[in-house]
Amino acid sequence: MYLLRLALASLGNRRFTALLTVFAIALSVCLLLAVERVRTEARASFANTISGTDLIVGARSGSVNLLLYSVFRIGNATNNIRWDSFERFADHRQVKWAIPISLGDSHRGYRVMGTSPAYFEHFRYARSQPLQIGQGRAFADDPFEVVLGAEVAKALDYRLGEELVLAHGVATISLVKHDDKPFSVVGILERTGTPVDRTLHISLAGMEALHVDWQNGMPARGAGVVSAEQARALDLQPKQITAFLLGLNSKIATFSLQRELNEFRGEPLLAILPGVALQELWSLMGTAEKALFVVSLFVVLTGLIGMLTAILTSLNERRREMAILRSVGARPWHIASLLILEAFALALAGVLLGLLLLYLGIAGAQGHVQANYGLYLPLDLPTAYEWALLGAILSAALLMGCVPAWRAYRQSLADGLSIRL
Repeated sequence: MYLLRLALASLGNRRFTALLTVFAIALSVCLLLAVERVRTEARASFANTISGTDLIVGARSGSVNLLLYSVFRIGNATNNIRWDSFERFADHRQVKWAIPISLGDSHRGYRVMGTSPAYFEHFRYARSQPLQIGQGRAFADDPFEVVLGAEVAKALDYRLGEELVLAHGVATISLVKHDDKPFSVVGILERTGTPVDRTLHISLAGMEALHVDWQNGMPARGAGVVSAEQARALDLQPKQITAFLLGLNSKIATFSLQRELNEFRGEPLLAILPGVALQELWSLMGTAEKALFVVSLFVVLTGLIGMLTAILTSLNERRREMAILRSVGARPWHIASLLILEAFALALAGVLLGLLLLYLGIAGAQGHVQANYGLYLPLDLPTAYEWALLGAILSAALLMGCVPAWRAYRQSLADGLSIRL
């Protein structure tokens, strides 16, 4: 215990250097733990981009491709699905709810998705959170109503009641616009931190009305043009959709229904489990995740090397101190233990300060990060893995403390009460 008091007193005499060393270690520890928490929560948030959906069904292609266009609005489907196929499985005895999805149009770089009111009722994200309409309402009977994602409304500065024109295709700049059929903004969703924020939601009838007078992928000309008022009077039952989401009555039925969908003889379909496909997609991006973690580890190593440098630099200045300790009965191993304790004390103080900075940062940024990036950073105690990381940092500090301890041990044996100039 007296060696610990002596080590703390020695650090107190060099408080400025010690504080700088502690702060450097604290910043590196804070960065390491922050990266680990963001990495963990980003993975959880990524896995919860869609929640509560048991199966995603689309035209037969690849599971990642189906996930990308149906959930993340990236890319395009290889083919569409017939409406009667959707109805067949929507009425299946094992299906609790079904959400149709129709893609293909855009607005100033943002994707447009046609769907049904079931989307607002059953779609879940991030730990089964429902969609919330922040302003206005969901679309109703009028096919030319649109509900905006939060990011779309903010970026394009749209408000309730404004009219907008959708464009054919998904390019940022489209040469073919549906100018004759403007949509009115009737609702704006709360921010979710998911692709929902970057989507314009219209009804399936609205999607059908946009293309009711199109033939072979081209708009009609002259007398063949159907106006918005004429389109409202037509039967706007869709003939095809892009994909659909299914929620089942029982999780046990998931695999049997998936097999039934994949073996459906009416048309080639692919049913995937969202969680499995999300993990497959995440594994493709795992290199960046690991690289970020390795960088933060090197930052911690840099902080510990700074501590080692500070202790080694002070050794020559402290040789008289070591000699005096020897003169009052300290053994060489006492001197070595003193420096190891100093290194451990600096690292421990840095770890504690780093934890404090981490929790202060989470408390201050928690709401902003969740609202803008969809990441929920909990103010929880460190996990077992985080405790292991902190233990590894303290162990590394002890090992690094052995370097100046060994030098001090050798010097104390050689110096006695003399100082080499």
